[in-house]
Amino acid sequence: MALRSMLTRKALASGLPGEPSVLLGVCLASQSRGVKTVALPDLPYDYGALEPAISGEIMQLHHQKHHQTYVTNYNKALEQLEEAITKGDASATVKLHSSIKFNGGGHINHSIFWKNLTPISEGGGEPPKGSLGWAVDMHFGSLEGLVKKMNAEGAALQGSGWVWLGYDRESQKLVVETTANQVDILFLSWSFYSLDIPRLCV
Repeated sequence: MALRSMLTRKALASGLPGEPSVLLGVCLASQSRGVKTVALPDLPYDYGALEPAISGEIMQLHHQKHHQTYVTNYNKALEQLEEAITKGDASATVKLHSSIKFNGGGHINHSIFWKNLTPISEGGGEPPKGSLGWAVDMHFGSLEGLVKKMNAEGAALQGSGWVWLGYDRESQKLVVETTANQVDILFLSWSFYSLDIPRLCV
């Protein structure tokens, strides 16, 4: 089922020029040799702010090592792409697209993921309230039902990937969807909760 949202490809394409993550303020952009590179975003909280749910050590590793690797590899692939285009090397241009898609998706998905996490001191860990709480109860029976559904979808993923909670405008329901590896969620839906399913737990 395709997720629907207010943020669509058409909206992205008809708005401002540039990469969707730059347009949405998900990442920081800078100019480098005519291509838009990305930078590792600062977290809006300290690494240890999510303890005991997620340890500060895991947060730091995931942010400084894993996310930084996506940023580094994405920027490198963009530079290589510019060189390939300048040289007219069609074969290299085609080969670089998978690296750009994978690393760009990893950067965007993680940037969204960090914003979905909130320390307990700022209301994190509390059950959803208001219209979101009502929608969770309506579509999944309870918060526990939603957690069970997301855990089941995550367990069914082969390798690594993401579990997303989104809103399907067509059916007017909350839905749980998965994406494999680092598929860029911005081209599927605007989500408000994500669960990263790593290939290896460190």
